[in-house]
Amino acid sequence: MQSDGEVLFLGGVGEVTVTLGHDGLSFQPLHPEPSSSCWTSIILQPKLESQIKFADVYAVELLDEGPVCGPWNPRIAIQGKTNNEMHRFAVHVVTRSRKQPSPWVPCEYLFGHKDPEICKNWVEILSACTNSEQDRPKNLLVFIHPLCGKGRGRKNWEVVASLFDRAKINTKVITTERAGHAYDTLASLSDKELKKFDGVVAVGGDGLFNEILNGLLSSRHKTSYPPTPEGFGYVGSNETRQGYRNDGLSNSMPTSDAVNVMLPGVLNKSDDHEPLLSTAESPGLGISSLNPNTEPSSGDQVPSVSFPNDWFRLGIIPSGSTDAIVLSTTGERDPVTSALLIILGRRMTLDIAQVVRWKSSPSAEILPTVRYAASFAGYGFYGEVIRESENFRWMGPARYDFSGTMVFLKHRSYEAKVAFLENRNTDSLTASAENVASGIKLLQPHQKRPRKTICQTNCSVCKETLTCGQSSEDEIPDSSRTICENPKWVWSKGRFLSVGAAVISCRNERAPDGLVAEAHLSDGFLHLLLIRDCPLPLYLWHLTQFTKKGSDPLTFKFIEHHKTKAFAFISSHDESVWNLDGELFQASEVSVQACRGLVNLFASGPEV
Repeated sequence: MQSDGEVLFLGGVGEVTVTLGHDGLSFQPLHPEPSSSCWTSIILQPKLESQIKFADVYAVELLDEGPVCGPWNPRIAIQGKTNNEMHRFAVHVVTRSRKQPSPWVPCEYLFGHKDPEICKNWVEILSACTNSEQDRPKNLLVFIHPLCGKGRGRKNWEVVASLFDRAKINTKVITTERAGHAYDTLASLSDKELKKFDGVVAVGGDGLFNEILNGLLSSRHKTSYPPTPEGFGYVGSNETRQGYRNDGLSNSMPTSDAVNVMLPGVLNKSDDHEPLLSTAESPGLGISSLNPNTEPSSGDQVPSVSFPNDWFRLGIIPSGSTDAIVLSTTGERDPVTSALLIILGRRMTLDIAQVVRWKSSPSAEILPTVRYAASFAGYGFYGEVIRESENFRWMGPARYDFSGTMVFLKHRSYEAKVAFLENRNTDSLTASAENVASGIKLLQPHQKRPRKTICQTNCSVCKETLTCGQSSEDEIPDSSRTICENPKWVWSKGRFLSVGAAVISCRNERAPDGLVAEAHLSDGFLHLLLIRDCPLPLYLWHLTQFTKKGSDPLTFKFIEHHKTKAFAFISSHDESVWNLDGELFQASEVSVQACRGLVNLFASGPEV
């Protein structure tokens, strides 16, 4: 290879001078064809660029000798001189789709030369350059839900599996056979086995992702319980994990990926947890030979795996009914785009809600049980739709629409008390001097909402939170610490149609802005939504606003929207249930906190 570039043949272009730079390749045609407009080396792909960045290369392949298409124009086409036989290698990159500005698609640059050694040399050099790119996974554990999204899970994996093979990523694929299969597998996985993987990928909907999340965190997230106000009965931030309990997903009703079923745009008609075969707990993965280079010797002690950490990531190949997590974190509900983000090793942190149930019913004993939610936790309307749908499983996914309508028409409200930590950065609440002195404020009438700042790629809000957390008195660099030294709790009491907390925006195709448009992915906050009892027509008006892009469904006076790090909920009855990412969770007293950046995702944020 010459220092000033080497002449290669590029399919669809002709002879080009290729120069190797520190961050990629650049090339210039030796004989530009002004009439050339067809890039035949790429079928249904965008126009070739004059440079290739190593960060966008996901595979380099040495091919057999064969034809390489030359530049196209009518004169050459008539003479029949469009193909050249030579030795070839392909550079596979990620680029924009021609039809849409956002989804990513694979693109192939086909190079050729008469000398096979030159082709081999280029492949070795480019492979070394791309392998030096940081954060690219080598080994992945993949769970496929065969019934989610009307069977799209298995089909979508067949579409993207070749991309992982081409990128030389080892995948251990498990097709789930029952509800809780992924949870049981990950919860029982030893640290030695887990450390052989760079991440776990869910080929399914939000429900499967929640199952994987809880399986990973059930015994690997060591932190204090969420803080609670005086009068709650137990101070969560001072509790230890000695009484920790996680029953697993098998004790919950299998209705994942069905958050906010009646809510337009946040409705789920998922069959992520259709009845599956009942099997015993996972006997293991049989992965001893997956990557012999990472196998510790028999005398080595394997370090324990805990969260948060810097190396392990989660990914989703969207195949569910709404795929709110994927849409909120990538902006696209496209399996190929998500697969390419995983292959290239994109990384972003994601907040997770830790939900602690103190009592399952008012008369029950205190026994803390911990669960995690990645998108939403809701009580009342949100839980009743899922519970009601269990009576109509024979209807398939249509049961969610039917049950949602039934619950909506019943228009039930529930007596409850909610306390949340005041966010000092938004002085939106007023209180009397007496209540301020006691550290507890009573909620006052509806306040003006601040200007929305939408989360996106390279979000300044999320970056500011991560970089400035140690200097801010409100931030918690370590999620195991108390939220703040002197927290001020705000109480809200009365009858509520629903109580919900959004961790992310919860976007989907029917609600383009999501449940809470301004929710950020990694700012350490929950968005608490308290929907007070109101006339049925007003509630319907509120719900229909979610379908309109740019609208604000949370401005109604019967709605309270609070940005908080933690909240507590108390009910004197057991008339309703909680819905955690679609999983039913029976609880009359809970405390919830946002665990900032608890997990890493193979994503880079939505491109707004």
